[in-house]
Amino acid sequence: MLGFIAAIFLLFLTPGPGVLSVAGVGSAFGYRPGFRYMTGLFIGNNLVALCVITGLAAIVLAEPLIRTILLWASIAYLLYLAFRIATLGSEISIAPAIKQPGIVDGIALQFLNPKAYVVNTTLFTGFPIFPNAFGAEILFKLIVVNAIWIAVHIAWLGLGVTIHQLDLPRRARFAINLLMAVSMIGVVALAALRAF
Repeated sequence: MLGFIAAIFLLFLTPGPGVLSVAGVGSAFGYRPGFRYMTGLFIGNNLVALCVITGLAAIVLAEPLIRTILLWASIAYLLYLAFRIATLGSEISIAPAIKQPGIVDGIALQFLNPKAYVVNTTLFTGFPIFPNAFGAEILFKLIVVNAIWIAVHIAWLGLGVTIHQLDLPRRARFAINLLMAVSMIGVVALAALRAF
């Protein structure tokens, strides 16, 4: 069980699109929009977990054409979100703020986030805890995974909001948002390279 908990922390603390984007939204817009966006990430992550648990993800991703389409949709959406984080929330942005990322954006990110599928597959298909009680094991894992997920994402949101509250000069805020966006793009590039 300790190995399972350690794996959760390591997999969630490793920067991916979810934590980087929640920190970026917190940095650009503050707590309220950040929690709204994080709620979407939470719902999306649990929907991805259910897809993994039921085997639906394995069936869909087994088809090379569907996997390729989803990969390119994922890359496009993550690049779009990275662009919004980099350019919105600063007066020197390239584009005016159309709207703050919200619940639907968070859900969409998780459905298109390759790391969400990898992490949930690792956690729910590995680390047997109750080998003779599938239902109890899934329920236990869902509770533990979600408790740690919430704590880690609140910490990343807090980091982003702290940056927001430091009242840094506009150029510094823009540079921080740009750094978070570039980090997201790096994660996307790694996912794309692993897929090909």
